[in-house]
Amino acid sequence: MKILVIGSGPIVIGQAAEFDYSGSQACRALKEEGHEIVLVNNNPATIMTDVDFADRTYLEPLVLETLVEIIKKEKPEGLLATLGGQTGLNLAVQLGKSGALEKHNVKLLGTSLESIQMAEDRGSFKDLMNQIGEPVLESRVVRNLNEAEDFLKKMGLPLVIRPAYTLGGSGGGFANDVSSFIEIVKNGLQMSPVTEVLLEKSIYGWKELEYEVMRDGAGNCITVCNMENLDPMGVHTGDSIVVAPSQTLTDKEYHKLRTSSLKIIDSLDIKGGCNVQFALNEDGEYIVIEVNPRVSRSSALASKATGYPIARVAALIASGKTLPEIRNKVTGTTTACFEPALDYIVTKIPRWPFDKFPKANRELGVQMKATGEVMSIGRNFKESFIKALGSLEMPGKKLFPFAGKEDDFIKFLLKTPTDQRIYAIFESIFRGWETEEICSISGWNSFFIEELKELLRLVFLGELGTEEQLQEFFDRDDIDSYTHYLGEETSKKSRDKRSFRMVDTCASEFESFTRYYYGTDGEDSESEKTKSPIVVVGGGPIRIGQGIEFDCCCVHALQAIRESGHEAVMINNNPETVSTDFDFSDQLFFEPLNHEDVLKVVDDIDAKGVIVQFGGQTSINMANQLEKNGVNLLGTPLSGIDIAEDRKKIDRLLSELGVNMPKGYTVDGPEDLEELIEVLSFPVLVRPSFVLGGRAMTIAYTKEDVVVAVKDAYEQVDGKNPILIDEYILGKELEIDLVCDGTDIYVPGVMEHIERAGVHSGDSMAVFPSFSLDEKTINEIVEIGRKIAFGLECIGMLNIQYIMSEGSIYVLEVNPRASRTVPFLAKATGISMAKVATKVMLGQSIKDQGVPIGLGPKPKCNTLKAPVFSFNKLLGVEVGLGPEMKSTGEIMSFGKSLTEVFSKTWTSLGFNNSKIRKGAVLITVDDRDKPFAAKLAKRIKKLGYEIYATSGTYDFFETKSIEAFPIRKIHEGTPNLLNLLSDERISFVVNSVSGNSEAETDGMRIRAASVRNEVPLFTNLESAEAFVETLEFWSNEDKVFPVRALQDSI
Repeated sequence: MKILVIGSGPIVIGQAAEFDYSGSQACRALKEEGHEIVLVNNNPATIMTDVDFADRTYLEPLVLETLVEIIKKEKPEGLLATLGGQTGLNLAVQLGKSGALEKHNVKLLGTSLESIQMAEDRGSFKDLMNQIGEPVLESRVVRNLNEAEDFLKKMGLPLVIRPAYTLGGSGGGFANDVSSFIEIVKNGLQMSPVTEVLLEKSIYGWKELEYEVMRDGAGNCITVCNMENLDPMGVHTGDSIVVAPSQTLTDKEYHKLRTSSLKIIDSLDIKGGCNVQFALNEDGEYIVIEVNPRVSRSSALASKATGYPIARVAALIASGKTLPEIRNKVTGTTTACFEPALDYIVTKIPRWPFDKFPKANRELGVQMKATGEVMSIGRNFKESFIKALGSLEMPGKKLFPFAGKEDDFIKFLLKTPTDQRIYAIFESIFRGWETEEICSISGWNSFFIEELKELLRLVFLGELGTEEQLQEFFDRDDIDSYTHYLGEETSKKSRDKRSFRMVDTCASEFESFTRYYYGTDGEDSESEKTKSPIVVVGGGPIRIGQGIEFDCCCVHALQAIRESGHEAVMINNNPETVSTDFDFSDQLFFEPLNHEDVLKVVDDIDAKGVIVQFGGQTSINMANQLEKNGVNLLGTPLSGIDIAEDRKKIDRLLSELGVNMPKGYTVDGPEDLEELIEVLSFPVLVRPSFVLGGRAMTIAYTKEDVVVAVKDAYEQVDGKNPILIDEYILGKELEIDLVCDGTDIYVPGVMEHIERAGVHSGDSMAVFPSFSLDEKTINEIVEIGRKIAFGLECIGMLNIQYIMSEGSIYVLEVNPRASRTVPFLAKATGISMAKVATKVMLGQSIKDQGVPIGLGPKPKCNTLKAPVFSFNKLLGVEVGLGPEMKSTGEIMSFGKSLTEVFSKTWTSLGFNNSKIRKGAVLITVDDRDKPFAAKLAKRIKKLGYEIYATSGTYDFFETKSIEAFPIRKIHEGTPNLLNLLSDERISFVVNSVSGNSEAETDGMRIRAASVRNEVPLFTNLESAEAFVETLEFWSNEDKVFPVRALQDSI
């Protein structure tokens, strides 16, 4: 059968790497069964969009019109939409309603369209639950504000608002007062694709539970896993700490909810995976909260927690198989028609982006804010929990960050759900508060509080310790600095006490053939010593600056290791990713990513080598400690890594090589600024060293800006790393990734950024190959790369970022590892650099692999990588783009011309609609950008838009004879530009980021209002110009570009 699979698109908060994992697993399963797969997904960072993963792969806009064109071209017999998150479901519904499925004889596989709509439509779902006798909250579906206010009068506050057909709780919230109720309802109606929200009575504080269930077309039903949220109702499950299996349910409660789950999926006629969420109070009364009729975020967690391949089984059910017909790949002897048994405890802790956005509202509610998560496995809750907490890689986080705070402050943190509540719980335990008091304030169950109390006693005082002894013998600094890695001798001793146990889905009831392990106390390890194991260290949780791109590189490395005849071993702690799928490696270790846990694995399996180039900054930062402990690091030697990461050393090397670089200085902290600040020429770029994603990087325009920026950067890295202050050069930013084998290099080509230098490369649009450089310049860039690679004695991957200004080329940054653009280039060229680099590390030259030496050939198509942001989930944060990365994901477009790739890109970003293609544009820019903005405004005016401009911009436009309407700034009174935005009169906004503090106060509010009102926003004039060029094309041409399969484009 030819099956069309819809992917979930770019990574955003609420829909992340878990759908890459589930989609990848499903595609593999269906191909194994002989089906032909046509995949539509415009995310280049994922494994599933690799050229050899599906038979036909389309990195095209995930919109109805494109899907119809692909259906016409490929003529699939079936459509599988339940593995692409909310994006896939919404597109399936649109295809069904448009008549395209019926017209082209495409059958929706798995759960039917009617069942999907029944589960997704809040009113229909409530009616069904009433019919089958399942308890639901008193609620009402409303389609406008008047209907919402009628329900408010009847029910009173507090109320929960849940928009229909949105992901990650987008647009929802809790309303405790009338004004917030009106604001959330308006926002929810706007964000719902069907303009519906469900209003329901709040059950804030009840226990929240989830059941991951599976059903086939013959009616066979199983429960794969049940999970318990430590946070009570009121926090989105994606933002809650979760434990599996549940720890505080009675046997009666467990089976009551299990029976309810199976009854619900039976009544919905689900065919595949499904997630059911419940609320339970202290009296055992339960409420059905919602059902996700698809593989979900929790499915990935449940799958990794149990070892049961949920996405694989769901895909095979959709293709027509029943559970008894599907073989259990883990045991190799049983079928998929069984319920997993766990003899361990799993803990999931979300990874929030508040280290990137310290001024964001940290309060957690029904709208998800986490970018990723970690998972850990232990023999008991205490072991599992402390491993998960240690896996978060939060900069500077201690167990007791609130030691000096008053009791009232601690109580506030206990009561208010934020990412900091767990640390308030540790503080309250240390202060000797009674369990009952902590529970009554936080809403956490007493079982978990008692377990955490016992954890502190066990870890820090041994088994005989008491709370009094804890306070008597240790202060908080002692505990915060405590580590069981107290030196080489103690480290070795602690490693000797650790062993590895197998995750086998059946608590050892049947023999298992998978090698999926977790570490625990004990001496008899179940892991295996094999002939030539090579370890790949992963990147940990998805976060801004270190996303799914690095996991894609890790998977390519695992594939290359196996192709080279070695055993591939993976260490990671992220349940959402493909690298932690049990059969992508020969051995999988689900462990925290610190050097000691990696050393334990290396010791246990007698690893022949370890690769740290593909796990981002997480893995590369371990290189020093691993080599000190005798590990054979494959790839670039530690001396080369150290030069690239150390500012003074890389400056010295570049100077020796005759390579230009911006003039720069290094300071250890704010106290070193006194003399230096007098000789600086502004603007300058301030950033800490040894960080990822441009964290705490700032452009400073004045002496005062520098002082603030250095202080912020120093605090972000706890004073551990030097602070770099560089001359800020305005120009065109360029980038290359290369592979070096010590003799030759391979460079696919040069990427050219659309935005000017100063915007982080991860937030920039990048065109490949470059479109404005001549051959001489390209060759010079490649030659500089060759010099640097040889100077570092690079073996494997290297990323170099350049700036071209007034004809001169400067090197901005050198990264001795894979970068986030490596998967993008793999799609653009058909050559996986991560695979090539891995084989180089294993001793195979570039030439012997048949890969081009030097600069690669020009590809068939132009490609463009564009960032995707999740600002709508983090309202109030500064959204202006600068040197610190803020995007959560990316999309990719192919085309024969730049016009085609930009047209497809803006369509993918949702900018190709009637609301945006006519109306009015708001322009308010900094003085240095006014000449550029005036040229842009003339072109916008010719397209038929009205232009509104704030006073300074309006006055400048008047001097250029550009007709515009003046509009007040926010501080100038009302009506002002905020009224324009809220009244839906603006099609898009152009607002450049200024160095002026007063202007920026206004600017931040303008940008925040644009995000809140879902108005497209450009904070960089180059990207605004690229959009205007596309608008000009759209206005003059009716041309529809062809859909292009990846297999035909490289």
